[in-house]
Amino acid sequence: MHQPAITGSGVFTPALSISNEELVVAFNAYADTWNAANAPQIATGAVEAMAHSSSDFIHAASGIESRFVLDKDGILDPDTMHPWLPERSKDEISVMAEMGVDACRKALDMAGVAASDVDAVICAASNHERAYPAIAIEIQQALGTGGFGFDMNVACSSATFGIQAAADMVRSGSIRRALVVNPEICSAHLEWRDRDCHFIFGDVATAVLIERADDAKGPHFKIKSTRCATQFSNNIRNNNGFLRRTRDGHMDDRRDMLFMQNGRKVFKEVLPLVSKHIAEHMDDTGVTAPNLKRLWLHQANKTMNDYIGKKVLGRTPEDGEQPNILQDYANTSSAGSIIAFAQHSDDLAPGDTGIICSFGAGYSVGSVIVERAS
Repeated sequence: MHQPAITGSGVFTPALSISNEELVVAFNAYADTWNAANAPQIATGAVEAMAHSSSDFIHAASGIESRFVLDKDGILDPDTMHPWLPERSKDEISVMAEMGVDACRKALDMAGVAASDVDAVICAASNHERAYPAIAIEIQQALGTGGFGFDMNVACSSATFGIQAAADMVRSGSIRRALVVNPEICSAHLEWRDRDCHFIFGDVATAVLIERADDAKGPHFKIKSTRCATQFSNNIRNNNGFLRRTRDGHMDDRRDMLFMQNGRKVFKEVLPLVSKHIAEHMDDTGVTAPNLKRLWLHQANKTMNDYIGKKVLGRTPEDGEQPNILQDYANTSSAGSIIAFAQHSDDLAPGDTGIICSFGAGYSVGSVIVERAS
């Protein structure tokens, strides 16, 4: 048996960003147009007028201030309200693979490892731009890695579930190294015309290199323990699968073909689920709250993270103990906890313990207990 470790991490951040203020201008213009078009029904009470959004509403509801996106013009056009991401030819690298390759190269550079020495690529993300061939195999080819690659989807927990799969393979000796990459194009599955969720998501890609600790060339994080759990719920859902055409062959325009959630039920059900999951994982591995130096949580909502941090630590987290990147990146699905880890881990000392945890649709929860090593 071998000790798996995270030896490198990388983040691809799009060049474009949208502030809350910019987003609100576009959404409110769309709402005004919609209200004007539906004025007769609104006057009779048959239809409810669409309310305006505001920067204060968005920040209070989520803690988000801006988000990075692959396309800005389409989202901010009140007549479009979605990103323009033209379909590429089969001879061009896919969008997800292009993002993923950038993040992977950064992780490899950090670890001082050549792509040819990697045995597996796991592309773990909440949405994939095609069913097959696997995005992971495309990334494998673009990087020049050996071995194999496969895609997996556990929504917002995809990254931690991917880390568990990779760590188990390294631990057993079936491979020496694996890249777990999370290209998240969340802007494409968000309904930007829905006031309750139009501000939630952003685009990004992350990657971590997992290899035997004995092969590490510098500071790294030993993966001490992993744990995953799922529990079926419809409260977060996206029905945009392969059964998406109507009988006449046209695309189905149902609202539930994009991201949907029952936010109140999610808060009520997910918070205790995640808090209990982390507490039991810590207890079973002998990690106590006083010895826990860092919580890298899924970046869905600041209120949720503050609640979980307080439950796990038994007190309000101090500055830096539970870092948030929401204000800059918004919710980036499975990549969020990895961004937090990549940007807020260098300061830990050898022997310090932290937990990477993600949670979301499914419901799903994944936690990874790591220890800093020199």
